[in-house]
Amino acid sequence: MSPTTPDPRRAESVTGFDPAFLPGAPCSVPEPDAARRIRSLDYTHFTVLLDAERKLAAVTAVNIDGSALLDLGRGDDWHLDERVPAAEQTGPEVYARNALDRGHLVRRRDPVWGPDAVAARANTDTFAYTNAAPQAAEFNQSKELWNGVEDHVLAYAESNGLRLSVFTGPVFDETDRLYRGTRIPTRFFKVAAWADTGRGRLATAGFLLDQSPQLGGIDLSTVQPEQPAVDAVPPLGPFRTFQVPVADIEHLTGLAMPQLVAADVYLAPLAAAGRRWVELSSPGQIRL
Repeated sequence: MSPTTPDPRRAESVTGFDPAFLPGAPCSVPEPDAARRIRSLDYTHFTVLLDAERKLAAVTAVNIDGSALLDLGRGDDWHLDERVPAAEQTGPEVYARNALDRGHLVRRRDPVWGPDAVAARANTDTFAYTNAAPQAAEFNQSKELWNGVEDHVLAYAESNGLRLSVFTGPVFDETDRLYRGTRIPTRFFKVAAWADTGRGRLATAGFLLDQSPQLGGIDLSTVQPEQPAVDAVPPLGPFRTFQVPVADIEHLTGLAMPQLVAADVYLAPLAAAGRRWVELSSPGQIRL
């Protein structure tokens, strides 16, 4: 595991992400490169690996119990995590007086399950700034993209009473624009994992979402030169969502996730069709 700062205040009741949560199909949190300064933070039913240099999560990992989900009121109690220096978090100043939303990485409803008190604590935990990333308002609120994929994944678990583990985070890039001390990611990834009980193995599916076209209208005080990366994928269009091989997410993010790559249910069909990325226009196209 890459170097992390342990959580000195971890309560016994706060379990964080459980790699053995899926029946018969254990899977670990993707690992950042050992050279990165990562803080591992446990919350109720999820864990955040915070990149202290980028001041955003490198990846979040959440366990979802579709048989025990509770529908609690949203609330809006965004707060800094006192376990982490404020200088290592992207806090309220980045979201003030502009068109940026505080986009949940771990979706608010995903960890809200179990006994009432536990579910309520999970609900509150998702409003930590360590679980947020700046997103253009239209992007964050679009039911056809970010929320649309999340809705589909959650509904899949809830309707089938299934357990899922979901890994989400930004795709950091050197060309990400610097705004109020934070580089704003333009792409986000999500990998859903579940136990394929019929085959007795882990199964995964990966998604990539892009918000770069929406950032042009935001008044960024400092803009970095946008030089294309050597191995950058072609620019994505507005509000486009793709189901992609998990291996491509591993390559783009630099996060080691061999278990998730090996369990990808979508790579073979994509390869057979001569494609690697498939643009999604409706939830019905999502392959789980």
